[in-house]
Amino acid sequence: MKQKNFEVIIIGGSYSGLSAAMSLGRSLRQVLVIDSGLPCNRQTPHSHNFITHDGETPTAISAKAKLQVDFYKTVQFYNGLAIDAVKTQNGFEIKTESGALFTSKKLLFATGVKDLLPDIKGFAACWGISVLHCPYCHGYEVKNEKTAIVANGEMGFEYVKLISNWTKDLRLCTNGKSELTSEQTQILKNHGILILEGELDSFEHNAGYISNIVFKKGEKMDVKAVYARPPLEQHCPLPKVLGCELSEQGLVKVDFMQKTTVFGIYASGDATTQMRSVALAVSSGSFAGAAINKELIDENFK
Repeated sequence: MKQKNFEVIIIGGSYSGLSAAMSLGRSLRQVLVIDSGLPCNRQTPHSHNFITHDGETPTAISAKAKLQVDFYKTVQFYNGLAIDAVKTQNGFEIKTESGALFTSKKLLFATGVKDLLPDIKGFAACWGISVLHCPYCHGYEVKNEKTAIVANGEMGFEYVKLISNWTKDLRLCTNGKSELTSEQTQILKNHGILILEGELDSFEHNAGYISNIVFKKGEKMDVKAVYARPPLEQHCPLPKVLGCELSEQGLVKVDFMQKTTVFGIYASGDATTQMRSVALAVSSGSFAGAAINKELIDENFK
């Protein structure tokens, strides 16, 4: 790639990054999208709750999006991993794993998050297929099925309440001693929801579709779906390297304009919110692109 200097560099070329790139490309900005090709939902068979794309594979959606963004000749793509970033007098310098250097006036992180999956055999293989995190994305497909929720305490209680909208055939697996209050425990019992405190050993499955939860004491429980919310971390460490403030949940803090706490740096998509969905990632990316363009206009119109 001959061009090294850009107005905007977007790190992350999935739904949010591509949406921002389209917004900026249509605003006649010189844009570089750097992407390593590892979206967090690459294992998920179908994407839902994104109107006009409901039921398509995540790969098909992103491939179509990239093709459409590529129409705008002010947008270029670099296939690689950004490994370092520094603030310069005029903006930012990004270094890739292969040693390539690029500069820009503005920077957008659309890099998503990495789920820290528990050490339960079969969990990773089922993640995004039959072990789910979002009922709005996947709940309809497992409605009224026998379902387990792996969680504890306040989060477990609230998660059960949420999922009960899609199925009443529920049980809560706390994976150890329950941390529910006595009141929460009674409420769940009143709704016929089992609380299982046994430690989890493994998930039996066929190509990611779960059939049984196996407990460490040897008991098995057949289920069709599991909901879980494992902890997460930023997929890319560079926002923190550049001084962007993170929330207690590990998300990049942004204001209503998708601006981070560091001037000139924006963030969008899953890296910034617990509401992880393709539709919301696209929305925040589009808005971030417009906000970045406005900031560049204001700086030049003096």
